[in-house]
Amino acid sequence: MCGGAFQSTRPLVCGAGPIASLLRLAHCAEDPIVVSAYLKLVWPQVLNLLEMVGSPIGIYNDVCAAEHKRACDLLKDNMTYKPIEDYGVIGDLHTVALVGTDGSIDWTCLPYFDSGSVFGSILDDKKGGYFKISSVADGMTRQMYHPDTNVLVTYFSDDEGVAVMEDFMPLDGVPGKKGRPHSPMIVRRVAAVRGHVRLRLECFPGFDYARASHRILPTETGVVFEGSDGTKLGLSVPCPYSISETGITAEFDLAAGEKMCFALGYLGERDGDSIALGEEYSQVLLDQTIKYWRDWLSKCTYKGRWREMVYRSVLALKLLTFAPTGAIVAAPTCSLPETIGGTRNWDYRYTWLRDAAFTIYAFMRVGMTEEAGKFMQWIEARAAELTEDGRPEIMYRLDGRHTIHEETLDHLDGYRGSKPVRIGNNAHHQLQLDIFGELMDSVYLYNKYGEPISYDLWRHLRKMIDWVAHNWTLPDEGIWEVRGGQQQFVYSKLMCWVALDRGLRLADKRSLPANRQLWLEQRDAIYEAIMEQGWNSERQAFVQSFGSDVLDAANLMLPMTFFISPTDPRMLSTIDAVLQDLTSDGLVNRYDVDETVDGFGGEEEGSFSICSFWLVEALTRAGRLDEARFFFERMLAYSNHVGLFAEQIGPTGEAMGNFPQAFTHLSLISAAFNLDRKLGGGA
Repeated sequence: MCGGAFQSTRPLVCGAGPIASLLRLAHCAEDPIVVSAYLKLVWPQVLNLLEMVGSPIGIYNDVCAAEHKRACDLLKDNMTYKPIEDYGVIGDLHTVALVGTDGSIDWTCLPYFDSGSVFGSILDDKKGGYFKISSVADGMTRQMYHPDTNVLVTYFSDDEGVAVMEDFMPLDGVPGKKGRPHSPMIVRRVAAVRGHVRLRLECFPGFDYARASHRILPTETGVVFEGSDGTKLGLSVPCPYSISETGITAEFDLAAGEKMCFALGYLGERDGDSIALGEEYSQVLLDQTIKYWRDWLSKCTYKGRWREMVYRSVLALKLLTFAPTGAIVAAPTCSLPETIGGTRNWDYRYTWLRDAAFTIYAFMRVGMTEEAGKFMQWIEARAAELTEDGRPEIMYRLDGRHTIHEETLDHLDGYRGSKPVRIGNNAHHQLQLDIFGELMDSVYLYNKYGEPISYDLWRHLRKMIDWVAHNWTLPDEGIWEVRGGQQQFVYSKLMCWVALDRGLRLADKRSLPANRQLWLEQRDAIYEAIMEQGWNSERQAFVQSFGSDVLDAANLMLPMTFFISPTDPRMLSTIDAVLQDLTSDGLVNRYDVDETVDGFGGEEEGSFSICSFWLVEALTRAGRLDEARFFFERMLAYSNHVGLFAEQIGPTGEAMGNFPQAFTHLSLISAAFNLDRKLGGGA
């Protein structure tokens, strides 16, 4: 019998399974808030249980009425926040929309990834704004992608019938707007496929992160939402609707075979525009969009095991590409928390050199050389903007601008109350020495497997490598962007070694002019420093920083950069140490938050998915294929219903952090490629 205030002699629930298990855990809790926390994680499933057990809190015989009401109210308040993994994503290579399994678009920034949000209820369910189409009746929902595309399909089914909704964003934006700045458009096609279905539309935008007010103007084809910030959205509504102060609602009936199309387009600051999109032309746009994605994906050369997951990761990475410049965002969302109620809430809607360089590697691995080439053009433009002493910025806006001011949006409650909500990112002020190695590695690989780099690019890179040779001994904030002070991070030193090593290799391969002697001497000096100061003989592992005894999963990258043999005894014991102290059930923490001075005082976080895939690759290269395959398959089980990953995995297996995250998907591609090849596949 569990102790605590909620002991009961009555069975909690019959049967087994995840819902019953969570209810039993809740039964042991001493606080109805804890009960609610357990239940809200599986709220969609619990709904199906309510008729059987009554109120989920009412199952306790000895709960007083006041506490009962308090817990139920809290549970009700959290119903509107879906788990992060309950979203699919659509996009047009300028921005994306997150579409929930319930048919609600809860995050969209228009017209670009880093613009202000127009739908942001994922960060505040009351103020943020949303655009929802769903069945009026309670029933089941299912979501999938059209095969080999980024066109999302959501099914609504109940006793009366089945409806299907296709969500997509045409790559050319709003029809008839060619020659103007890109105007993204979201198309939502709804059809009844069996029986009779009654559906409901709700559209309540929240311009500029819900900071701007708006008015609603009826048009012949629907409505226009005019924000006080000067932007406008046009919505075509081919059925009667009602206008309220901040949005519109409509209910409509479809019988089997009947269809209806809704389109929401960004109209910018122009006057007199509206959106009109008939069902027939929407079919043309759908066919064009499906063809685009399938034609693009057909260039992928990966044919090995786990092809479906690799394809989805490649499609996700493409969605994160900003077509006008070739830049790649780290994630299309901001301030999705790394732990519920925590403060590690960051804005990832920018281009980190680190993330983008790894993405080039992933694209090159699977034959997508055109994407790698476009990003190299972006890199060349940024290389021409190096600081006077030869350093690049660590992150950029999509158009290449350097200014990324961080601010908090205190008027927003945050995802499930997780504050602060941040936009912008002050990490761009940090020194992160690892970016030099990641950049040079991607340039080296592109020169080897893509096209030879230009002399002008080499001039800039040479200046940058000279800076590394003179400054690699500096402490920095590192790959994890700590806010607790600079340290001598081993991973940062490793990547300085990579920058010098790849510079030397590239110079020799192309007979390019270089300060070879300086680079060679400093490369070897870094090697010796890592082996002497980054190795802890007591822990028998490479550690987080010089002289420390703290482990860091980033050091799993040591053999992947060819710094050390994957079967070197030091590397094998480091892998074992990571397995022992940072890994639980195949999920890897980046470091121990209680031992690392990261500026957050031990605040908990989930396991880092990229670190879990790094472990797979380290085991693969070490020849421990059975372990590698098991952990890889285990990680795939944590993807969401359409194969997408967030940055982290929480303590009960939920997605945490910004979503979907490029870092995670590119590491999945690399791990799949190398593991399949070692297993004798056709990757």
